[in-house]
Amino acid sequence: MSQPTEADLNALDITPGEAAEINAIAHPLLADPAPDADDNLVRIDSTADGVVFVTINRPDKRNAFDAATIAALYEAFETLQGADHVRVVFIRGAGGTFSAGADLAWMADAVRWSESDNRDDAMGLAKMLKALHDVPALTVAIVEGAAMGGGAGIVAACDMAVAVKGAKFAFSEVRLGLIPGTIAPYVVEAVGARTARALFMTAELFDADAAKDFGLIGQVLDSADQIDGFIASFSDSMKACAPGAVGDAKRLVNHVAGHRIDHALMEETAKRIARARVSPEGQEGVGAFLEKRKPRWAE
Repeated sequence: MSQPTEADLNALDITPGEAAEINAIAHPLLADPAPDADDNLVRIDSTADGVVFVTINRPDKRNAFDAATIAALYEAFETLQGADHVRVVFIRGAGGTFSAGADLAWMADAVRWSESDNRDDAMGLAKMLKALHDVPALTVAIVEGAAMGGGAGIVAACDMAVAVKGAKFAFSEVRLGLIPGTIAPYVVEAVGARTARALFMTAELFDADAAKDFGLIGQVLDSADQIDGFIASFSDSMKACAPGAVGDAKRLVNHVAGHRIDHALMEETAKRIARARVSPEGQEGVGAFLEKRKPRWAE
C-alpha cells in the first residue's frame, strides 16, 4: 500500500466552521507527529478518598495517541485493576480536548508495515481498551473539545460519559479506507448495532447532544465551568456505594449481557447474590441499614 499523499490528506479536511468548533482539528484521525522524547504521556492523580483521574497528556497534539501513549494508558488501567478502595475513575484529555484520535506519524508508519505488523500494533489498542473496560471501579469519560476515532472508542469503553456542549465526535475511519476495528465492540455495546452501522459507515461528525441521543454519553454539561462541580457531586454520591460491590456489579453485567436467561444463568446469578450477602461488605451494608447508620465505607 502506498503512503497517502498530501492532496489525499487535505481532501479529508472538514469545513473551517467545524474545525473552529473543535479547536482547529483538521481531521478526526490526523494530528501532527509528536516528538519521541515525551515521558509524561498519561497522568494519574488520586485523592485520599478514592477518586482517580487519568489524563491523556499531549495537549500540544490535541491528545492524539500513538503506540507509546496507548502503552501508557494500558499501564494506567492495568494498575487500577489491582488498586484497592478506588471509587471512581475520571478519564480526561489535557488542554480542553479529549482526543483527536490517531497521531499522523504513527499512521504514516503503519502504512509501510506488513499486515502482520499492523495486527500486532492494533492489538496494543485492543488490549488497552480491554484493560479500561475491566477496571473494577466505575469509569467516567469527561469529553471536552472532541473525541475522534479511537478517542471516541475510549469514551465508549468507559462505564459512563459526559460531554461539554459543543464537543464533537466521529468514527471517520472509512474516509481513510479503514474500519474502526478494535473499538467496535465497545461502540456497539454503547450505542447498539444499528446506530453503530450508521456512524461507522457514514463517518458522520456529530455533537454532544447527538452523542447523548445515540447513547454514547449520558449527560451534556452546558460549559466547561460545570466540570468541577459535576466531578465533586458525582464523587460524593459514589461514597455511598461499597467499592467491592461496585466491581462485582460491573462483572455481573458483563457476565449476563447477551446470555440467554436459562437455568444455568439463574443459578449463576443466585450464587453471586448469595456470595455478596455473606461477604464483609454485604454484612456491613445490611447491618448498617437495619441499624439506621452509615456503613463504614460511607463515613
